[in-house]
Formats: sequence, structure tokens, C-alpha cells
Amino acid sequence: MTDAAVGGSEVPGADDILSRLDEQQQRAATALTGPVCILAGAGTGKTRTITHRLAYGVATGAIDPQRVMALTFTTKAAGEMRARLLALGAGGVHTRTFHAAALSQLGYFWPRVLGTRVAEILPGKVSTVADAAAQLQMRLDTPTLRDVAGEIEWRKARSLTIEGYAEAAKHRGMPGGLGIDAVVDLHLAYERMKDDRRQLDFEDVLLATAGMLSREPGVLQQVRDQYRYFTVDEYQDVSPVQAQLLELWLGQRRDVCVVGDPNQTIYSFAGADPTSLSKFRSDYQDARVIELTQSYRSQANVVHAANSLARAGVQGSMSLELEPMRKDGEALRILTAATDAAEAQAIAQSVRELIDRGASAAEIAVLVRFHAQSPPIERAIRDQGVAVRSDSGKFFSLPLVRRLTTVIRTSDDGRPLFQQVVDLAHEAGWSSKEPEAHGAERAEWAAGQSLVRMAEEAAAGTTMRQFSQQLDALAASDSDPKTNAVTIATMHAAKGLEWDHVIVAGLSEGLMPISYARTDAEIDEERRLLYVAVTRARESITLTRSEASGHSRRAPSRFLRSLAAPTARTGRRTPGQAPRDTS
Repeated sequence: MTDAAVGGSEVPGADDILSRLDEQQQRAATALTGPVCILAGAGTGKTRTITHRLAYGVATGAIDPQRVMALTFTTKAAGEMRARLLALGAGGVHTRTFHAAALSQLGYFWPRVLGTRVAEILPGKVSTVADAAAQLQMRLDTPTLRDVAGEIEWRKARSLTIEGYAEAAKHRGMPGGLGIDAVVDLHLAYERMKDDRRQLDFEDVLLATAGMLSREPGVLQQVRDQYRYFTVDEYQDVSPVQAQLLELWLGQRRDVCVVGDPNQTIYSFAGADPTSLSKFRSDYQDARVIELTQSYRSQANVVHAANSLARAGVQGSMSLELEPMRKDGEALRILTAATDAAEAQAIAQSVRELIDRGASAAEIAVLVRFHAQSPPIERAIRDQGVAVRSDSGKFFSLPLVRRLTTVIRTSDDGRPLFQQVVDLAHEAGWSSKEPEAHGAERAEWAAGQSLVRMAEEAAAGTTMRQFSQQLDALAASDSDPKTNAVTIATMHAAKGLEWDHVIVAGLSEGLMPISYARTDAEIDEERRLLYVAVTRARESITLTRSEASGHSRRAPSRFLRSLAAPTARTGRRTPGQAPRDTS
């Protein structure tokens, strides 16, 4: 193929496309037919490999771009892939999310099959769940409604009937202390109400498309005539219903390439099947399996830490050993503080030191397990004169937090701050007992606990008014996205992103792994989540923990045993002292 101009720039030819890849990536790019499984480790150039593989197929004439469907999980990822393919001369490839592809097919064929318009797509489930609860004369708070909606999403992602869900629910914590029968009744009422209103929810789009293809041979044939080649990014996050849809699109054809990293399987709570990659290899025993292990993102010590975590996983699980392509950099640091407040101060001081050494604030991230850990860390960093970009808005928009901050503004009976905040938290609906649920209900509980802990660890003599002002300042401190600011994010939200310097907070039992992770599978998913956090770092990784939260002691995370390399020693810190780091 000769080079041609697209958008004012030269499109590379087939040989040029291959020359931009390393040997492992070239093997993946030239595997153009039949089932292919690309196991791509963190920082190994996964997106580069996928796009160059498709572009190489187009450039050599082996692939017709109009008959390719490249599937991703987010609109952002689809847009990035589309832009790269366009620059490589393969702009004709159809790049979509699973939901966008399904919705397109549903919108096209529904009127032709049923003679009516596509049902209305619900923007969200909570209001309909609330209507279903009212119909059943149940009084449920907002977190419980959100958790019931989450259970509906999990059921549908798993492609379970309501009867099948009732059986699976025996092994799941139910929202709001409800019994299984009550939750099942809510599922039934929700579905009836949705049907009566001629509505579909987000998951129904996949289910309805799969159902239409299964029942309408003519529709199925048209779709298969359109698409012949399939590429699926982040295959480790595929849910059973998405896998079912892919099987329908494929039929008996075998030109399918799946790409994923078994070490980054972190969404089983949302319905993803952690066995997707191994199941693919079982279903296609003649599949070519190509490993991308050469990590270009992170310096060697970060890669070594990630490998240590991966090796400590459950026996027999599929894993990848990364090969660092960069030299050793800074050793991994572990900082131990006496309290949560002291840990926040240690993190802030570490940030300040990085910036003083020349680091850009925008290239520093603090990663936490859940949002409720963020406010004290954000406040400590701002006290160092450093801008912060965080999800404070999500924290302060929680109903419990809104109620509690409102009463804190107008309450002060002269008692110690901690006693007052605890009493007000109980009056606002918070309990000191940790809930069994781990969705919105737990997020609310954790937020209340965070506020109580902040009051307990506030400086001696802090008044209610001063505490209220601190909370108001945090709530109003959302940064402009263009600001040169430190990012505070959850580990889940950090997937797919990277920074020069990453600080991972809360390396204590109960936080990492999270307290409700009890089975081997749940603990291993927490380990993989920490792996994702560690591999976001290019230059340095710092792990922090506290020895106590208020009066409660905290044991170090079991994962530290895997991460604590001989060169990284622990520095203990007490309130008022600078963190002592002897790495």
C-alpha cells in the first residue's frame, strides 16, 4: 500500500506500521485471523498494539475496515482508539462501546421487527426503584434505593433471571438490612413498572439486543453480514451478557481478538466475570496467545513491586510477569503514621517535597480505596499551599453528609468537638456499627465515619464553628480541571490513567483489603486493585498507612508483605512530627 494523505498528514504504510512496534507487539499485530488472545500487562502499549494491528490488517488488505467492530468499555476509550485508527489510515473501522453497538442495532431493527419506536431508555434506575418501593409500601432511604438499583444491574450483567438471582442472593449482602424476599419483590415490581411504561434501562439494551438476535434469524444474518472481524479491549471486564452478545455477533466465525490483563480484573462487583480471559482460552483451545510483558511506563522498582503483588495472588490464577524496560528509579517508600490525621499530614508533606524537588502538581496523584478517605487528605494538601483536584463534590453531596454538615453549622453546646459531632451523626442517621452492605449504604456510613474521625483527630481546642468552616472550605474547593493540581482519586477511578508520582493511602487491614472482602476471590480482587494503583506510577510510588483510627487500632495491610522490598524500610510517624522515611 502506498502512503496517502489523510487530514493533511501522511498515512503510514504496512511496513512503517510494523516498524513502530517492538517484537512482542509485532507478533500481536501480524496475528490477523482466527482467535487471538493478547495478554497485555500494565504499561506495555496495549492500545498502541490494538490500533496498529487493525491498521496493519487494513494496510495489507487482510481486513476490510467496514466489516470490523472494535469494542471498548468507555466512550472515552472508543474516541481515543478512533482517533488513533484515523491517523493510521484505518478510520473506517467501527469503534464503539458494547452499549453503543447494541443500541445502534436495537434502534435500527426494532421498528422493522415490531413496527413501533424503540422504548424509552431510562437515564437511571433509582426513581423507578423508589416508585416500586412505594407500590410495595416500603419506606427506603436513598442509599438503600441506590443499592437495590445496583443489585438489579448486577443481576442483568450476569444474565440471571429473577429466580436465578434469588438463589445467588443467598451469598450476597442485601441492601438496607432487607431480606432476600423483599429485594426480589422490588426487582419484580421494578420490572413490571418499567414494562407498563414501555421503558428500558441501560442493561436492558444489551439483553433486548441479544434477545432480538436470538429470535430473529433475518436480523441476525444482516448483522453477521455487516461485521466479520471483532476486537474486544479490556476483555477481563466483560460481563456474561456482553459475552453472550459477542457470541451472537460471531456465530461460527472465528476472527476474534480479545485483549486484556488478568492482573487488572477489578469489576466483578459490577457483574464482570473474572474468568473471562481463561474461559476464552478454554473455548478457543487453538487460539494464539501473545503476551505483552515489556513495560515502558514505569521505572524498574515500580515494576518489581507490581510483580511482587501479582505473584502473591491465588494459586493457579492466570498472571503476567512484567519486564521493566526502564532502569531502576526511586525505591518504593512506606510511611507509617500514628493516626489518620497524621497520615494525611505525611501525605501532604510528601507532596510538598515532590513539588519542591521540581515535580509538577498535575503529575502527582493520591489514590484511596473509597471517597470517604479523601477530605482530610485534601485539606492537609491545601494547607501546604498546593491545589487539589478531587471528587469532594461526590462526598459532600451524600445525603448523610449534607444533613450532618447542615446541623454542625448551627450547633455548639460547649462540649468537646468529638462528643458533639458523634451525637449529631447519630441523630442524622449514622451508626457506629459497620453495615454488611458494600454499595451506597456503606458509602454513606463510611462518609459519616470519616466526619466523626476528622472531629476526633482535630487539633485540641477546635470549635464547632471552626470545624464547620473547614468542612465548608472543602465542599467549595472543587478545582478547575485546567489547574495545575494534585489529583485525589479512588483506585477504581484511576484505572487507565498514569502519573509520574503516586501515593497510595490507607494500606491497613479493613481499608486495603476492604473489610467486607472475606473470600479468597474477594481478597484477590483487592490485591489486583492495589496492583492497578501501583502501576499508575511512572517515577515513584509511596505507600502510607495509619496505626490507629481514633481509638481503634489498625493492623498493616497483608499486602505490604508482598510490597516491602529489602531496600524499602518503614518510617513511623507521630502527630506533630515530620514523617521519617529511611528508604
